[in-house]
Amino acid sequence: MYKHLKLSHWIALSMLAGVMIGQLCHLLARDPAAAKAMAGYFSIISDIFLRLVKMIIAPLVFATVVSGVSNMDDTQSIGRIALKTLAWFVAGSFISLSVGLLFVNLMQPGSGMDLPLPEAGGSADLPTAGFDIKEFVTTLFPKSFFEATAGNHIVQILIFSLFFGLALRHVRGEGGRIVRHAVDGLLGVMLHMTKAVMGFAPLGVFAALAAVISVQGLAVLAVYGKFLGSFYAALASLWAVLLLVGYIFLNRRMWDLVRLIREPVMIAFSTASSEAAYPAMTDRLRRFGIDKRLVGFVLPLGYSFNLVGSMVYQAFAAVFIAQAFHVPMTLTQQITMLLILMVSSKGMAAVPRGALAVLAAIMPMFGLPEAGLALVLGIDQFMDMGRTATNVLGNSIATSVIAKWEGALAPEQGHDLET
Repeated sequence: MYKHLKLSHWIALSMLAGVMIGQLCHLLARDPAAAKAMAGYFSIISDIFLRLVKMIIAPLVFATVVSGVSNMDDTQSIGRIALKTLAWFVAGSFISLSVGLLFVNLMQPGSGMDLPLPEAGGSADLPTAGFDIKEFVTTLFPKSFFEATAGNHIVQILIFSLFFGLALRHVRGEGGRIVRHAVDGLLGVMLHMTKAVMGFAPLGVFAALAAVISVQGLAVLAVYGKFLGSFYAALASLWAVLLLVGYIFLNRRMWDLVRLIREPVMIAFSTASSEAAYPAMTDRLRRFGIDKRLVGFVLPLGYSFNLVGSMVYQAFAAVFIAQAFHVPMTLTQQITMLLILMVSSKGMAAVPRGALAVLAAIMPMFGLPEAGLALVLGIDQFMDMGRTATNVLGNSIATSVIAKWEGALAPEQGHDLET
């Protein structure tokens, strides 16, 4: 019976086992230090899995983008796809930020906490990387391809690969054919490597959850129950909007897409890592029938510019902190913050714990104490799981809809897409 279980089923079982074993370790630990030591052993496994995933991302992005661009019929199609993609991302950003503001104002999760404002200059040990438009724009472009690949900077790899693919289109003769065949061969190798690495996903998922629960325990969910419940209600509403929009464009095939992306969404949720889900996302979107060239172009862009779940979190968390410290924020201020976040959030992908970093950067603009981020740091892992899974869903729908617009989506298949 067990051999007939799909990978998504194994991941679900691993998530459940991770929570149970993690809670058991939390209860058996003598003190927080012992719990942290236990979590460290689980982290060895999850860290190895994430390293394996990151190992294949750079060559996978390079191969998919170069193969796609070099085989496109005309250069104009690249610009057209880019414009449609960015327009979709802007619309998605506005909707996700609006959902965050709507729910935090309706549910008021921070009201009643009655926290005093901290003294000026007092702040926790928080990520406070500010947003600088000049720095953001310049860091999109790689100084070195090898530096970009070593750091897994997806946008930098994408830009280099885009230039490489465009140049390869103009190389005629035997030399050009050899390089194109080599890139196509590399893509085939990377897809096989992706399948092999994702076979370890259940083990990585189990270890990641067990490590978090060993330290935090399930009790932390009860302490922040209203905050977490409100936030996940906002995410659920955004999921409903995304699925509705996807259904409008994809019709019944939307449910095929949902069935196919269960595995990458679960990986993203349990590991709180979009990178961990990237290889599986690439594979599943290709199985859905999207042309590999479009997947290789749109999906890497989405990983840096279409983080809809992270934007819900930023809007939600900022107003929550204002409520907790009784800092009034007018509707005009909240709309202004929404517009600023629409721009500044585009740089979060390259920043460790980017959602927190961008939030810390914009809070002083509205008189919010940076120390307020300490309120959410304790459960940030649980919130990161939800926003990361939402990012994956948003990018899968965006890629599928743009493929439909471009005629790059194959007709519906009659067999089981997950086989």
